[in-house]
Amino acid sequence: MTAPSTQISTELRQELHELYRYLHGAPELSMQEHRTAALVIARMERLGYETFPCGGSGVVAVLRNGDGPVVGFRADTDGLPVEEDTGLPYASTARGILDDGTDVPVMHACGHDSHITCAVGAAALLAADLERWSGTVVFVFQPGEETAEGAAAMVADGLWDRAPRPEVVYGQHVWSGRSGTVELTGGPAMSVSDAWKVTVHGRGGHGSRPEDTIDPVVLAAHMVVRIQTVVSREVPAQEPAVVTVATFHAGLKENIIPATAEFTVNIRTLNPEVRERVLSSLRRIVLAEAEVSAAPEPEITPLYTFPLLVNDPDETAALTSALADALGEQNVVSGKPMMGSEDFGHLPEAIGVPGVYWFFGGHPDDVVDADQPVVSNHSPSFAPVLEPTLTTGVTAAYTAILSKVGTRG
Repeated sequence: MTAPSTQISTELRQELHELYRYLHGAPELSMQEHRTAALVIARMERLGYETFPCGGSGVVAVLRNGDGPVVGFRADTDGLPVEEDTGLPYASTARGILDDGTDVPVMHACGHDSHITCAVGAAALLAADLERWSGTVVFVFQPGEETAEGAAAMVADGLWDRAPRPEVVYGQHVWSGRSGTVELTGGPAMSVSDAWKVTVHGRGGHGSRPEDTIDPVVLAAHMVVRIQTVVSREVPAQEPAVVTVATFHAGLKENIIPATAEFTVNIRTLNPEVRERVLSSLRRIVLAEAEVSAAPEPEITPLYTFPLLVNDPDETAALTSALADALGEQNVVSGKPMMGSEDFGHLPEAIGVPGVYWFFGGHPDDVVDADQPVVSNHSPSFAPVLEPTLTTGVTAAYTAILSKVGTRG
């Protein structure tokens, strides 16, 4: 790991480490990030930014510094319903309540605490060096990324009517790559992600008399197995697609055949035509399996859709060059499209401007180079090393913004 060249003072770095540790230990669920929002407002106003709430628990912070381009930068703020297992002294013991009333542990298992910290760090550098640049910077601290609610909520709440409209919007995400490096992908960069809840109806009864029932467990199990053939048998091998069933719930007792079963399915695609084909095939299979079992028609309930994330090719190329100058060419990697998903794309698309989104690594050399899988985002053990991760994220954000605003002298 080679630490990037930055203008971060020892004092600011220590402040950012303290901020990160606090945020890591105090995560909040999606669209419930009220304490986080209050902290962000206090920090940004102390730096001289104008702030206003937006989209529920989101925050917008604006710094006007004379004539020049307007640049947007987004950082997401929500945690996940995951019980932390990192062993860190500042590990989260927080709990939250899901929309259905379930009490759950909460963890920053996707690194959004890093995103907030790096945005605040970049904001501090900009505020401390007003003689270097001119223009306006708009920081968007977005709630609800994990549920695909936050970006749309901020846009619907008049984000770009209330804040100066940027010429470009940037965003970044920590991930399981090598700390000190960044990775950018021009064009389609992250997949569309659709999620469904499928409720399978049968006819319940006694476990000793299955002939009097329509067993929704067996029926749903057939659906789950059959839909796994869609990618392997209906999608061209050259086209990426992923279909995952990660939850399955049915019944309360071993000798009672329940009346219903429920599972959720997640679908990820990069091509709109492939997306429509996969969704159509899944629907066909679910309905056909119910019909062949003489069961009532299942309910298919869409849960969310993350948009396709497309990085503007020209802006990506320009930013790649700027980051190479700031971080060193060896630390800037050209990546391939990922099957992960993001709602970042809503922000630039809402006003028809380009967006660029990149990743910065969070694991040290010995972890990345070890002969075993690295811990990924959403794991209860996900714990990016503080440095040079945070310094890299701050430098990347600061560099991106400075590459677009005007310069003085």
